[in-house]
Amino acid sequence: MKEKAVKSRLLVLALVLACALPLVAEDKQEKSDDRIRESATVMKEILGMPEGIPKDLLNKADCIVIYPSVKKAAFIVGGSYGRGLITCRRGADFSGRWSAPAMFALEGGSFGFQIGAQATDFVLLVMNESGAKSVLSSKVKLGADASAAAGPKGRDTSAETDVVMKAEILSYSRAQGLFAGVSLEGSTMRSDDGANKALYGKELSAKEIVREGKVKAPAAAARLLATLNRASPKHVVK
Repeated sequence: MKEKAVKSRLLVLALVLACALPLVAEDKQEKSDDRIRESATVMKEILGMPEGIPKDLLNKADCIVIYPSVKKAAFIVGGSYGRGLITCRRGADFSGRWSAPAMFALEGGSFGFQIGAQATDFVLLVMNESGAKSVLSSKVKLGADASAAAGPKGRDTSAETDVVMKAEILSYSRAQGLFAGVSLEGSTMRSDDGANKALYGKELSAKEIVREGKVKAPAAAARLLATLNRASPKHVVK
C-alpha cells in the first residue's frame, strides 16, 4: 500500500510538471516579446530626438544593439546587467534590410556619469564586419575584444572623425531624459541563448538568427524593424 501511495504521488507530480512546463515556456516567450517591444520604443524615441544618433552613422552601421532599461545593482562600486537585442543588416555584405532580432545580454561595472540613474537605455552601433564578427562569435569584452568609443550625437555631426573611423562599436545612453555618447569599455556582451530558445522555439545562436536568417522575425519585432527600415533603409558602404 505504501509503495502504491508513493507511485500515485509521483504520477500526480509528473502530471503537474507536464502542465506547468508549457506555461513556463509561454511566460519566457512573453518576456522576450516585451523586450523587443521596449527596444522598439527606445529606438523610435531616440531617433526622434534633435540631438540623437547622426543619420550618416546609422546608415553606415552593420548592426544595432539595444538594451532598454538597464538597472544598476549597486552605487559607485558594483555592476549592471541588461537584457536587450541585436539586429544586423541582412546579406553577405550587410546591404539588405534589418534582420530578425536575437536576444542579447550586457554585463559590466559602473557606467561613468550614469551613477545614480534609476535605469538607463543603451544603443550600440556596430560599425564594421570585424566588430560584427566579434560581437556574434561569443562573449565579447568591449575595449579588449572589440574597440569601443562614445558615439558623437547630433543630426549634423560628421562621421568622419578619428573616434568614429577607429571604433568598431559606438555606444550611446539615455537616462532621465538625457541622451549622450558613453563609454562602455570593460563591459561584456553575449548572446542570451535561453531567451532566444524561448522566442524561436529551438536552440539558435545569435549568428544563425541575424546573419544566416534561419528564422523569420516574430510578430513582436514588426514595429522595431519598421522603425529601423524607415530611418535607415539603405546601407552606406564606408
